[in-house]
Amino acid sequence: MVLKLEGVTKRFGQFTAVNQLSLEIPDREMFGFLGANGAGKTTTFRMILGLLDSTGGRITWDGNAIDYSASHLVGYLPEERGLYPKLKVRDQLVYLARLRGMQKNDALIELKSWLERFKIPEYENKKVEELSKGNQQKIQFIAAVLHKPKLLILDEPFSGLDPVNVEMLKEAVLTLKENGATIVFSSHRMEHVEEMCEHLCILHKGSPVVHGSLKEIKRAFGKKNLVIHADFELDQLKNFPGVVRAKSTMEGVHLQIEGEPVAEKILKEIVGKGFIRKFALEEPSLNDIFIEKVGNSYE
Repeated sequence: MVLKLEGVTKRFGQFTAVNQLSLEIPDREMFGFLGANGAGKTTTFRMILGLLDSTGGRITWDGNAIDYSASHLVGYLPEERGLYPKLKVRDQLVYLARLRGMQKNDALIELKSWLERFKIPEYENKKVEELSKGNQQKIQFIAAVLHKPKLLILDEPFSGLDPVNVEMLKEAVLTLKENGATIVFSSHRMEHVEEMCEHLCILHKGSPVVHGSLKEIKRAFGKKNLVIHADFELDQLKNFPGVVRAKSTMEGVHLQIEGEPVAEKILKEIVGKGFIRKFALEEPSLNDIFIEKVGNSYE
């Protein structure tokens, strides 16, 4: 069941929010969207779900548009959370699950399992407004997955969570993928996409500037990162031929270089000058690629 976007465009008056986006997201894959606020990620998700009509292009999942008839197969976690604060967790989530075709008893069994997994079983009969923001986010996530969707769209799922809860949610997402779900998510945190996704798309002002396999994207980037920790001065390497970017650290330098031959020449240059505690050639990070393609530092 391939999710396919073909030349998808969305305009609001004279403003183009998404411009000629074409992608194929294979069945049972984890696909990440990266971009700054306003890049077009949320608009793309809303068009996939049929919540917004595209201005041009075509979106299909298994050859068909996603509409109400497929709602029992799709889960959506919006960036702007939408729980009813005055309702109890149990009542609200069972109601939402039944809207997607689940029987009440099945929904209750699944709900209790998720509450136990997230270590919040005591919140089953609490009102949503009584929970912390982090726990409200867990409940919102459960609402998106309770009916066991085949396609799961998560818009900034880790935003606002502390590190412990981020890891808990990441493990849950990976389990869903292992169990056969196709997962599409957005994040402004490069490391989350880098860690979890086989394929990705970087959007900038509505246009795809990079998309494809993570491995192929890194390979095509060409540049490498070189980390050197040493007990002697390394600042002179910032002007070494083939060094594209350099940053001093407490322990040495981080260099972005044009390729492996540059690393070999640098090693020959510094051998014999003192004790070298670390000399590591690394693949470029998504942050490196984003900076080059978009032209801005990005956190």
